[in-house]
Amino acid sequence: MNTIFKTKFFSNNRKRLRESVDSSLPIVITAQGLLQRNADTTFPFHQDSNFWYLTGIDEPDLILVMDGAEEYVIVPGRSDSREAFDGAVDKDTLSKVSGIVIFLDEEEGWRRLGETLQETGRVQTLLPPAAYIEQYGMYTNPARSRLVERLKAWKTDAQVIDIREQLVALRMIKQPEELQALQKAIDVTIDGLLKVTDTLSLQKYTYEFEVENQLTAAFRTVEASGHAFAPIIASGKRGVTLHNVENSGTFAPNVLVIMDVGAEVSHYAADITRTVPYGTATERQEQIVAAVLEVQNYALSLLKPGTMLKDYELQIETYMGSKLQELGLIETVDHESVRKYYPHATSHFLGLDVHDVGDYSRPLEPGMVLTCEPGIYIPEEGIGARIEDDVLITADGHKILSERLPRQLSAYA
Repeated sequence: MNTIFKTKFFSNNRKRLRESVDSSLPIVITAQGLLQRNADTTFPFHQDSNFWYLTGIDEPDLILVMDGAEEYVIVPGRSDSREAFDGAVDKDTLSKVSGIVIFLDEEEGWRRLGETLQETGRVQTLLPPAAYIEQYGMYTNPARSRLVERLKAWKTDAQVIDIREQLVALRMIKQPEELQALQKAIDVTIDGLLKVTDTLSLQKYTYEFEVENQLTAAFRTVEASGHAFAPIIASGKRGVTLHNVENSGTFAPNVLVIMDVGAEVSHYAADITRTVPYGTATERQEQIVAAVLEVQNYALSLLKPGTMLKDYELQIETYMGSKLQELGLIETVDHESVRKYYPHATSHFLGLDVHDVGDYSRPLEPGMVLTCEPGIYIPEEGIGARIEDDVLITADGHKILSERLPRQLSAYA
């Protein structure tokens, strides 16, 4: 249930976007499409973040058109069968949410857009990603590609202008409503983690998925819609794999458990990690978690306006290297040695997406929200540890939005 974002938020975002691009050319943005899960079933729908940022609408396949001062949404028809199963599109409700008055059916909407395209010969949109991103082993949603194909069908030589950069710039600086949603998501996450990490509670679980189940219940509230991403509950040697989302392991005595989770509120994601003991931590485990916490404290000291993230990551790499030396894991502090035990970045932007859009070549500014998440992973010892907090950049430094959740290992002993 959205109680935070009002119509003005979405209409202002459209106004700000128009002001940041060529106002003489139409802007066309597509919603996400449903994706096949198997046979005739789909994965649960999740809206394209940019489309939601501009409209607040959670329906698939719609197309937003901004042509000067005129705004309208193209609504594709639905078969009787699909309407029976998925329901009809309630245009009145969508208008109240978005502040957009005109909703056109497919034929009329594309006729109007086609006439504009023939007249201007140029259109502004979000260019599609590659159909398959090899780095992630991931197929991407084809909605943007389909939109470009349809635009080209109306005018084959149309110039399609990419405005992803402008939307990134808008979304990087969080508005008050966004910060409210983020804080709510973070608070829900903290409350869930406190429940499952209570000394008496944690010992009652046998399997990792039991912790996931408890968090799922905690994250599904009147305002929170559930997990913002696949939760990670990784114990013992399973914690050495960064994104171990199977959550199928059995807890063993005296191991560390990495819990990397986040609730979602009105599309905004929390992302918090704590490393806690199941049973009694060994001296070696305590050393490793203490080292991670020292690196995090150092990283936090660097998060302030003007910081360049490239320099920040290099400074943390060097500091992490000194800790790895103290732990006897490496002899010399160099990139290859450090990355053997610390193979990921310290920070990423946070917002509508858990890995939110952002320009990493731009100095940090007040209103940006990032994670701070160093970790150490030792395959030969079967030990992994990570501590992650969500941080708002402020005019005079930073604010840890997840500060209420203890970070020290001793707090969970």
